[in-house]
Amino acid sequence: MTDVRKSCPGGTAFEARRERARKMVAYLKKAYPAPKSELAYRTLFQFVVSVILSAQCTDRRVNECTATLFKKYKTAEDFAEADPATFAKEISSIPFFNNKAKNIIAAAKEIQARHGGAVPRSEAALVALPGIGYKTAHVVLGELFDIWEGIATDTHVKRFALRFDLTDNADPTKISKDLEALVPKRDWKYVNNGLVLYGRYVCSARPHSCADHPLTRIWPEAANRWLKAKGCVYSLPR
Repeated sequence: MTDVRKSCPGGTAFEARRERARKMVAYLKKAYPAPKSELAYRTLFQFVVSVILSAQCTDRRVNECTATLFKKYKTAEDFAEADPATFAKEISSIPFFNNKAKNIIAAAKEIQARHGGAVPRSEAALVALPGIGYKTAHVVLGELFDIWEGIATDTHVKRFALRFDLTDNADPTKISKDLEALVPKRDWKYVNNGLVLYGRYVCSARPHSCADHPLTRIWPEAANRWLKAKGCVYSLPR
């Protein structure tokens, strides 16, 4: 790949972005009508753990780890009582396992102490827990409680938001706020899981020919725009 033209996304009028987002969400609603995470879990806190582990890690790798882990640890109490060194070793196949182990155990202890062992049902309560930010909180609320008070921005959502020029930001929380301004609240539930599944099974991150992909047909310019580091896109030479 040579002579790529670097450009930061921007310049599109708000109304044009909103109409493009409307068409994209209409497709996602039809393609993925029942948004569900592909992370495996049996208890509510196990899902919280899986989401924390999934940061900068694939769902497949997380599921491979938790297949054994969740036989031993089921409730928040189980995780709260885990030996830190042992637990870190048990999740050592996951990137940043030491920090994630500390956060998971600390979050479990907080839930035990402040919420009676139950996963809280509000953004404010969730983001107050160690290891849980805006994205994780809204993934948890949507998956576990069908509460859609925000749009979670992970790597897939960020990638498509930038490729389809729906934001001028690189920060995930700011991207979430931009998308929330473009998409009616009743449709927020379709954005994260829809784009995750679309990015996983239809249009991967590696530059490739995607002119015939459903979302690209909505806005053909996206076929030549690909995400680079630091929140910019580069355009393929025509």
